[in-house]
Amino acid sequence: MEIRQETISPNASASPLGVAHFSAIDVEPAKFVSLAAAAGFSSVGLRLHPAFPGAPYYELPLGSDAARDVKARLDGEGISLYDIEFVVIGPDFDPSALTSMLAGASALGARRLSVCGDDPDRGRLVANFAALCDLAASFGMGVDLENMGWRTVVSFDDSLSIVQESKRGNAGALVDALHFFRNGGQAKDISAAPHGMIRSIQLCDACGPAPRTADQMVSEARTGRFAPGLGELPVASLMRVLPTGAAVSVEVPIRSGQAPEEHLRHLHDAARALTG
Repeated sequence: MEIRQETISPNASASPLGVAHFSAIDVEPAKFVSLAAAAGFSSVGLRLHPAFPGAPYYELPLGSDAARDVKARLDGEGISLYDIEFVVIGPDFDPSALTSMLAGASALGARRLSVCGDDPDRGRLVANFAALCDLAASFGMGVDLENMGWRTVVSFDDSLSIVQESKRGNAGALVDALHFFRNGGQAKDISAAPHGMIRSIQLCDACGPAPRTADQMVSEARTGRFAPGLGELPVASLMRVLPTGAAVSVEVPIRSGQAPEEHLRHLHDAARALTG
């Protein structure tokens, strides 16, 4: 299989570049901040809520020693905390349960919360998403809805429509390159989206045909990603239509045996090569 390195015009090259905690999830937050800064990233995302039962995450309660350590690292390294993740809005979702997490994240400077929708009751899903947006707004934060092939909100169009139905000014549709392309998205969909609807873009790549079953989709999302531009997805096309003000980050989980610092440097260099 031939792996290609794509490049694009320089119009996106000046964009600040962040990295998601999932890229090295076993590294605790304070150290992750330092490693990300050393690799050249200007912001980080942190996993402060389990993406699924048993998934790794870290707690940074307001006023805790752990939170103070992370804040000191952010300030000392000169980078920012852009977003926190990851919340699943399912049938039993209760926005108020996230109050403490949002308070702690806001104190660290977080601007966005990433979520996915997995409730077949459309009205309830929209209502809960809107309620979460209201709660996040009270902490000066916004909420980005990410589509995933094995969830109720499958496609980018699905996430965009729910964001629009919520009628919340701090709501956005998150574009994760893997989920976006694997579930029918095209670069023209980004251009066609209403202004302000896309606040966050996560870069990665993939090889081979799109998975068909839910288990295969989950496996690819967690273990089958490549650094952006080093696979077969048209990732560069996203950067050609990057919405003004949208934050760009890289999310590619580390493979067994790799050193975190080397992995993060590789992700940074690949993403920068992609953006010109």
